[in-house]
Amino acid sequence: MHWLCSLIKDSFSPADLVSVSHQLTMQMMQNPQILAALQERLDGLVGSPSGYMESLPKVVKRRVNALKNLQVKCAHIEAKFYEEVHELERKYAALYQPLFDKRSDIVKAAYEPTDEECEWKPDEEEELTVSKQEEMKEKAKVEEEKKDEEKEDPKGIPEFWLTVFKNVDLLSEMLQEHDEPILKHLQDIKVKFSDAGQPMSFTLEFYFEPNDFFANTVLTKTYKMRSEPDESDPFSFDGPEIMGCTGCTVDWIKGKNVTLKTIKKKQKHKGRGTVRTVTKTVPNDSFFNFFSPPEVPESGELDEDSEAVLAADFEIGHFIRERIVPRAVLYFTGEAIEDDDDDVSERQPSSVMKSNDALFPNV
Repeated sequence: MHWLCSLIKDSFSPADLVSVSHQLTMQMMQNPQILAALQERLDGLVGSPSGYMESLPKVVKRRVNALKNLQVKCAHIEAKFYEEVHELERKYAALYQPLFDKRSDIVKAAYEPTDEECEWKPDEEEELTVSKQEEMKEKAKVEEEKKDEEKEDPKGIPEFWLTVFKNVDLLSEMLQEHDEPILKHLQDIKVKFSDAGQPMSFTLEFYFEPNDFFANTVLTKTYKMRSEPDESDPFSFDGPEIMGCTGCTVDWIKGKNVTLKTIKKKQKHKGRGTVRTVTKTVPNDSFFNFFSPPEVPESGELDEDSEAVLAADFEIGHFIRERIVPRAVLYFTGEAIEDDDDDVSERQPSSVMKSNDALFPNV
C-alpha cells in the first residue's frame, strides 16, 4: 500500500492532488449508500460518550458518581437562589409601583406634571449650540402657536402604549391594522407577582378606558413558572421556566370581535348541482389572540403548531414583563430600541453566560 501512495504522490502535483481529492469527495457524497452509511454513523455518535468514562478504573468512576451527586445538590441550591430572586422582585415591585402609577396618570391626563418635573437636561451628545437652540425654540414656538389655533391641546400622551408596541418588532409583528383603534384605548400595563408562599407566577394586566369594542376594563394574562430541577434530568436546570399560561375572556361588543372574521364560500349541491353561498366565521389574526393561548394538556404533550405558538407567547410575556413595563417611555421615544441593538452588536458569542437575564424565566 505504501508503494501505491508513493506512486500517486510522485505522479501528481499538490494542486492536482487537491483537485482529485475534491472530485472523489463529490462523487462519494452523491452516492446514496455512502450517505446513508455516514448518516447512520453520525446518528450513533450524537449524545454518545467519548469512551473516556468507560476506560476509567472502577474506583475512579465511583468518585465521579459522588461528584455528580454533589452537582444535583448544587442544582437544588440554585433553585432556592432563584426563589429568593423572585421574592426580591416582589419586594422591589412594590417600590416601583408608585412611580409607574404616576406614569399612568400622566399618560391618561389624570395628572399634569409641574414645570420642575418636566425639566430635562439632555446628555452632552444631545446638547446643541446656543444659536441652534434659540433657532429651534423659535421654530417650536411658531409650530405650537399654529397647533393652538387649529385645535385644543391634546390630553396626556395620546397613543402612548400603541406607539410603544409599534416601535418594538416583537410586538409590532402581532399587531394588525384592526387592532390599532382598540389599543389607542390602552392606558396602562402592570405586572403582578404571586404572593409569598404561593407557586411562582406573574400576571400581566392591561388596563383600558371605556371603549366601543369590549366591556372589560382589564385584560389579564398569567404565566405559571417552576423553579426546581427535574428529577429525571436535574443537570438540565438553568433557572425558572415558564410552564404554562392562562388568558381571560374578552367580552366583545356584538360585531366588534376582531379575533374572528366572516367569509363567504360557494358550495355546490352534489345531487341537484345548484350553487349556494355559505357564510362561515373563522379565526382572524389579531393581537388580542394573545389572551387566548393554547391550553397545555395534563400530559404536557402538544402538537408542533401549539408548541410554536406557546414558545412565542412565553417570549412575548417575558419581554413585556422585563423590558416594556419597566422602561416604557424609552420604547416610546425609541431610545431603548437603540440600546437593545447596541447590546446585541456588542455581545460576543463566547461571552454569552449567565447575566441579569438569567435571573428571569427561560422562554
